[in-house]
Amino acid sequence: MNGAAAMQRRSLLRCAAAMPLVAGTAAWAGSDWPAKPITYVVPFPTGGATDILARQIGQKLGPALGTTIVVDNKPGAAGSIGTAAASRMPGDGYTLVGGTISTHAINVSLYQNIGYDPVKSFVPIVLTGTSPVVLVVRQDSPFRSVGDVIAAARARPGAVSGASSGIGSSQHMALELLGHMTGTKFNHVPYRGSAPALTDVMGGQVDMVFDTPVVASPHIQSGKLRALAVSTATRLSSLPDVPTVAEAGVPGFEVTSWHGVFAPAGTPPPLVARLHDEILKILQSPDMQERLRGLGMSSPPTTAEQFAAFQKAEVAKWAAVIRSAGIQAE
Repeated sequence: MNGAAAMQRRSLLRCAAAMPLVAGTAAWAGSDWPAKPITYVVPFPTGGATDILARQIGQKLGPALGTTIVVDNKPGAAGSIGTAAASRMPGDGYTLVGGTISTHAINVSLYQNIGYDPVKSFVPIVLTGTSPVVLVVRQDSPFRSVGDVIAAARARPGAVSGASSGIGSSQHMALELLGHMTGTKFNHVPYRGSAPALTDVMGGQVDMVFDTPVVASPHIQSGKLRALAVSTATRLSSLPDVPTVAEAGVPGFEVTSWHGVFAPAGTPPPLVARLHDEILKILQSPDMQERLRGLGMSSPPTTAEQFAAFQKAEVAKWAAVIRSAGIQAE
């Protein structure tokens, strides 16, 4: 075979290899999807942030796609029950799931068997909202800085207590990350939600807590709590005088609680692209931006690929923290 013929053959082989992908993409792009309602699985009870986001997005996504979005709450096991159920659905564009830092990053390392792989079982579509946490102590606490907290924890390992809204929550993980990065150990005190945790911090039963600014700010403004640091890489506009944990002496510390939309593995790329674009439009609309601010969230515009890379990094990050702290939920 001469050189020209060989080049022509290689060109034909490349075209032939690409044809199934192109044909599949064209078929889905020209299909009648969606031809029926789309189920949006929320693996938490009604009324929480994941549920609110799903219903707000669903109200606009349905008309944009020419169908109905049915929100299906399947709570239990820190979100694992509903997420596992969604992972078993076909990847045909008719199932979405509201994922969080817990369901799609933390739970896989925290629990023995959650019934799904947070990366392999799903296709990331779009990051819907992020929120920081702020480290607070009671107003008359002897701790006036993150440095004070770390010094006390080093002097008396396990004596400094930190509350959270539950094992595996972003509040809990922030506490464990602080210990992991500073070589200290805190006494974790889990509660059933933020309200009782904050009450006991204000009452002096527990030394401190990481909580969201939207929950903690009213108590900071009233003088019942003192903010020591925020968990983001940069300071918050709502708390401009409060340093980041990194600025306060722990370089590289960053914790962001997050929410996103996923679909079961195998969902065709054209459908993922369409869902991403439509949901991103909804998230960037003025009324949705206002709603997100009310929830203490922001919604940085990301591509599906950026969201996928972020999620994988989060899985690895929290696996290391959980392994170092020896945490395991029953």
